[in-house]
Amino acid sequence: MNVSEKLLKLADKEYASFSAKLTPGVDREKFIGVRVPELRSIAKDLVKTNTYQGFLNELPHRYFDEFMLHGLIISQIKDYDTAKAEVDRFLPFVDNWAVCDTMNPKVFGKNRERLIKDIKILIKSKETYTCRFGIKMLMTYFLDDDFKSDYLKIVSDIKTEEYYVKMMVAWFFATALAKQWQSTIPYIEKRTLDGFTHNKTIQKAVESYRITEDRKKYLKTLKV
Repeated sequence: MNVSEKLLKLADKEYASFSAKLTPGVDREKFIGVRVPELRSIAKDLVKTNTYQGFLNELPHRYFDEFMLHGLIISQIKDYDTAKAEVDRFLPFVDNWAVCDTMNPKVFGKNRERLIKDIKILIKSKETYTCRFGIKMLMTYFLDDDFKSDYLKIVSDIKTEEYYVKMMVAWFFATALAKQWQSTIPYIEKRTLDGFTHNKTIQKAVESYRITEDRKKYLKTLKV
């Protein structure tokens, strides 16, 4: 049984419809309806048995679930160079936020000196999901102990009309407000971001349990 047949055996029509509603722009018939824990389990088995390469070479895939599985397999690869090469090969085929955001190679977090150089290249991309993935990696790995204030400027300098990039910028800055308030709040006070992204940042920050009520109250006064 090949990978696609295995996924089709796990089809759940109700879950497929639910996933399709959350992923605008992807045709409903492309959803099989395999739940993420099942996809993670399959990805883990394929990597453990080293039988995943044939599937990764089948780009572009037919189904949304195959793209999700592809990203989850890459997330399990333990060699940085191999994972990065597969990310670069895969990103041009990614056309939705769900696949983009699910992919998170664990090995990236263990090679941050190399990763930050690659992130700076990804973020400069004009391709929506390549740029979004770069911002997500910066948010995931560089807002804690490895934080530098320069990273805020890198993201604030992104100029785009792409909705899914703007939403990731807002998510990045809302997370930065939670983790690096003193460095981040001037970007909100000075209205460095465009109006839409600025307000979305505040909205996400206000919804966060990691930000104090006093700070949330102050953020609400900064809406435009």
